[in-house]
Amino acid sequence: MFKKSIAAIKAEVAESSEASLKRSLGPFQLVLIGVGLTLGAGLFSITGLAAANYAGPAVTLSFVIAALGCGFAALCYAEFASMIPVAGSAYTYAYATMGEWFAWIIGWDLVLEYSVGCATVAISWSQYLVKFLASYHIYLPAQFTLSPFETAKLSDGTIVHGLINLPAALVVILMTLVVIRGAKGSAVVNAIIVFLKVGVVLVFIALGWNYINPANYHPYIPQNTGEFGHFGWSGVLRAAGLVFFVFIGFDAVAASAQETKNPKRDLPIGIIGSLVACTVLFGLFGHVMTGLANYKEFANSGAPVAIAIEKTPYSWLSQAIILAILIGYTSVILVDLMAQSRMFYAISRDGLLPKAFSKLHPKFKTPYQSNILLCAFIGLFAAFVPLNVVGEMTSIGTLLAFLMVCAGILILRKTNPDAERPFKVPLVPLIPILGILVCLAMMAFMPWETWLRLVVWLAIGMVIYLLYGKKNSLLRKSFNK
Repeated sequence: MFKKSIAAIKAEVAESSEASLKRSLGPFQLVLIGVGLTLGAGLFSITGLAAANYAGPAVTLSFVIAALGCGFAALCYAEFASMIPVAGSAYTYAYATMGEWFAWIIGWDLVLEYSVGCATVAISWSQYLVKFLASYHIYLPAQFTLSPFETAKLSDGTIVHGLINLPAALVVILMTLVVIRGAKGSAVVNAIIVFLKVGVVLVFIALGWNYINPANYHPYIPQNTGEFGHFGWSGVLRAAGLVFFVFIGFDAVAASAQETKNPKRDLPIGIIGSLVACTVLFGLFGHVMTGLANYKEFANSGAPVAIAIEKTPYSWLSQAIILAILIGYTSVILVDLMAQSRMFYAISRDGLLPKAFSKLHPKFKTPYQSNILLCAFIGLFAAFVPLNVVGEMTSIGTLLAFLMVCAGILILRKTNPDAERPFKVPLVPLIPILGILVCLAMMAFMPWETWLRLVVWLAIGMVIYLLYGKKNSLLRKSFNK
């Protein structure tokens, strides 16, 4: 098994050179990065679909279950990030514990996770934009705001088939240009947007609470339809698996390790801090949203907040919040793109992908060629794939990554018990084992189509690894000398 030692990984990035990413992020910025990615993707898009199709008002319980699994994984991430403070997050951790093959699998899985996660948010951004402009009697052609697999019913009853979701693709392109300019600039933009987004969530909770209709909570857990995963407790667990991807935020924090000023101290703060903040807001937000509108009204909508706000007398609030959501979504896309390109950077640096992906911009010191490729890939997903498909693909990818990180902690505690651990997971092996079991349980409740897409994606990854990565691996070459 070809594994990297922790000392070797640290040595690769110890020296400051032209090929090094700039260390410009502190603990506060890391928390904002985690919150920026987490607050938005689930609250403003997937929550409605999870409630309408799987859990009903009990989607709040789904968030609690997902957060529980994330809490176990977050502690494992924090230990790894404090020990191995370099770009690559779970990919790098797997390289140090389970070897190159597992590292490639988890790295390729994270490519899927970030790509379709970013596309999910871009699609929902497009739907909120359509609603916002329509309130000012500006109507975008439905053919150019929907994927080819979606239809829309116009006011005159005409059914229109989508061709391409153009706004979703355009916002990905614009955020890519921001990311290429560097992490510090991206963090400043993100910080401004996160403050705005948290403010929107708090205003929605405070004002919407007085207009909750208790009847919308009955039944709190709708009776199962007879189909596994559609309401009942199996639906609550399936919804937990669907919304799980929103907690991808702290993986993005870990992926920023090589741009962190004091990673041993700051990374655990960023990872755990962003998880705690978001979990509290998720529970309150989900409770208010499903209390304002009946869960059935959220079916097939990527803009559930707009539906909920219509139940209040605050017409001005509707437009203000939708505008803030549009702005807030840009931070989610921005952080997603930044973390994704850092993943490619780490994999390319090890020789498993072409050198172009780790080539840095001469001025901005960012992996700009990775950004350009990802822009094209994610833009195509956002333009041509429906929201529910990309959401489920992101969740199962996230669950697999978290499961392997938890397993990595168990392995490293056995194989390298004396390694320096600035942050240690408490109650080992209990916490990592619970993380593995919760992730496996939620994966088991995902639809079979989602499993099929994951298997196909991993199969494509294995072909790339066997044809290119295995032959060009720098670690293998060093062993063969």
